[in-house]
Amino acid sequence: MTMELLAFILAILISFYMLAQVTDAYFIPALERISEKNNVPSDVAGTTFMAMGSSAPELFIALIAVFRPGGHEEIGMGTIVGSALFNILVIIGAAALARKATLSWQPILRDVLFYLLGIGVLAWVFFNNSITIPEAIILMVLYIGYIFAVIKWKKWFPYRDDAEEIEHQVDVDKVKRFKFLRWLLKPFDLLMKVTYPRIRYHWAVFAISIIWISILSWVLVESAIHVSHALNVPEAIIALTVLAIGTSVPDLISSYLVAKDGKGGMAISNAIGSNIFDVLIGLGLPWLISILFYGEEVEVISKNLFTSVIVLFSSVIVVFLLLAWRRWIIRKQTGIILIGIYVLYVVWQVLDSII
Repeated sequence: MTMELLAFILAILISFYMLAQVTDAYFIPALERISEKNNVPSDVAGTTFMAMGSSAPELFIALIAVFRPGGHEEIGMGTIVGSALFNILVIIGAAALARKATLSWQPILRDVLFYLLGIGVLAWVFFNNSITIPEAIILMVLYIGYIFAVIKWKKWFPYRDDAEEIEHQVDVDKVKRFKFLRWLLKPFDLLMKVTYPRIRYHWAVFAISIIWISILSWVLVESAIHVSHALNVPEAIIALTVLAIGTSVPDLISSYLVAKDGKGGMAISNAIGSNIFDVLIGLGLPWLISILFYGEEVEVISKNLFTSVIVLFSSVIVVFLLLAWRRWIIRKQTGIILIGIYVLYVVWQVLDSII
């Protein structure tokens, strides 16, 4: 049992690494090329293609978990809710630790408003322990409304943007400086290089990335189920912590580097914007497909998920009030507070599942 558990943990770690590589080295560059070739406005590309790129792992985990026999929907929901908490508290906290920055309140207000609406629907869903077609549609309609708001917001509330787009790049070469890791990960790097064409064939790169993300997400879901059973820990807890953190690490690295360059507004927009896609599309789309496919509501019976949604709602309010109180300036103290809240949350969830 111990060797089996170690094998599944190793599968999870390797899948995290490969997902980071697929997403940042292939998937997002392909989406950028597609948006450029089709003359998609940068605002729309950022809220659709780029959000899809950074949130693809969570979306596919949710899709696979919903359709896997045996009632494992909580893995997908837990991953998205946990990732949302990680983004709000840890990524924004890391951005604050990286460098002091002055933010524009207008885009933050826009993102927070739409995010709170999405979380409100989630809280209602988890409180009723089931998801219906109207609730799934509401989430997706909210995202369409969000895209429209992004396009019009600067005209309604003029503000200075500190950058056009976020570069989602993970410096994996830094990881490879360790000889053992380089030797361990080299076969997986070669495997991906062999399966991908040059980036100029962007549609082929896009399609192959979808296949890779689907396979790796399936490995993560299966491994998470086995780990939760082996440790006798609820699947929702594994999703809220391990899967959520693992799928969010690339965003953490890119946001930290962006904030260190003095573009803290970009890092925070990335964190909240990715969360909006995760909650509204990452949950709304799998739920809608599942209900239409099976012809019945999706049941959700988990104390941990409902509690986490309440914590998520509270954390967004706390972040917004902290930024407003600090006059939209992020400092190291803000980062310490936010990361501290996340650490306490994880400890509380783990202890609660054990007790």
